[in-house]
Amino acid sequence: MSATPAASPRQAILSLDRVNVSFPVYHGGSRSLKKAILSRGSAGRIARDANDRVTIDALRDVTLSLFKGDRLALIGANGAGKTTLLRVMAGVYEPVSGTVDARGRISPMFDLGLGIDVDLSGYDNIRLRGLLLGLSSREIEGRLSDIAEFTDLGDYLDMPVRTYSSGMMLRLTFAVATCYEPEILLMDEWISAGDAQFTAKAQRRVDSFVDRASVLVLASHNLEICRRWCNRGLWLVQGQVRAFGSVATVIDAYAADAK
Repeated sequence: MSATPAASPRQAILSLDRVNVSFPVYHGGSRSLKKAILSRGSAGRIARDANDRVTIDALRDVTLSLFKGDRLALIGANGAGKTTLLRVMAGVYEPVSGTVDARGRISPMFDLGLGIDVDLSGYDNIRLRGLLLGLSSREIEGRLSDIAEFTDLGDYLDMPVRTYSSGMMLRLTFAVATCYEPEILLMDEWISAGDAQFTAKAQRRVDSFVDRASVLVLASHNLEICRRWCNRGLWLVQGQVRAFGSVATVIDAYAADAK
């Protein structure tokens, strides 16, 4: 993947050109393993590589370009390749062929709890998580008071995170994850706060966070959220693009096929 300075509005901010991703299946000679893979029916195409190893073609010949203001919904059944595609965009997976070009900072929102150390205080975890998100120490300190105020955790931020309830932990991780200005925002399902008393406040913050992104790529089974937030859609079937276009057209095609 290449990363270059921010693009002008007429340049593609995120583009993929004939991207292919495959994973070897070790002990692939086992009939029971192959049968298990086939029974799932949506985990990519089974093939063999040059060394005669069984492989799963997770993505096949995926090409797309996204421009400033684009919000792309990734649609498809479980195992269709949505999460794999997000991870290729984020640079987690390297394509076996094809190219990925990103212009701007990539902000993957795959695991809000990533980097949390339960033995550290809430404040220390804010700093640690901020560094993992790519923020500088100066940026983190500049946002610290806003994050602390948003969590409503008060003096608990001075205590070890292992003393937190699950709801308190969620408030902390959510506040840090949404504290910065995203450029290329990648989301595997919509961010949800979970805490009933926190929901309305959190929803406003999510809305503002997503609005600030230059490009959004959202993988979700919630088609209503896709319709609400996205202007483009990409439907994947066993790692291949079945349809790519306006979100309404792609969702309608996907829904009609499911009937």
